[in-house]
Amino acid sequence: MVVHPGKRAIRAVGVAESFRPSAKRSTLAGVVARTDLVVDGFALGAATVGGDDATAAVLRLWRRLGREDVNLVLLNGCVISRYNIVDVDLLARRTGVPVVCLTYNETRGIEAAIRRSSPHPEPRLEAYRRLGPRTPVTLRTGHRVYVRASGIGAEDAKRVLDAFTLQGGLPEPVRLARLLARAARPRA
Repeated sequence: MVVHPGKRAIRAVGVAESFRPSAKRSTLAGVVARTDLVVDGFALGAATVGGDDATAAVLRLWRRLGREDVNLVLLNGCVISRYNIVDVDLLARRTGVPVVCLTYNETRGIEAAIRRSSPHPEPRLEAYRRLGPRTPVTLRTGHRVYVRASGIGAEDAKRVLDAFTLQGGLPEPVRLARLLARAARPRA
């Protein structure tokens, strides 16, 4: 599917997660918003903290939304729930829409942390390496974000991010998904 960032109102689902340090499951939230910032859908799901089901969990959330009018997915990170890695390319293929994964800080990577977190880190390290490098993008707000994308070029990804970002570096669908995930996560 081709995204037309200049179109009057395209829809994105922002996906974010939240979990407590002692939790076995993280709460996933998906918020559908248009570029004119009308919110018109949301769904909740879960992923295993420290597991390997992040891609499947986001796909379940996508299906729960049941929306054929969404033009792209905006992920608040490709590595969620304590090193549970979303396969961005597989997610784009299965949803049929482009996926833009965002991070907000320049880092050297997390390979050492993955090695420390798992007695058998190789499958997780392979999944992380398959994500490839991040591309720095400076938004119209002046904030820099780091992008991994599938199904969309860097220039169109920037235009889409600019269209959804009011202030700072967080696109509104992702910002709202973060708020919803925090509010919906279990208290204990």
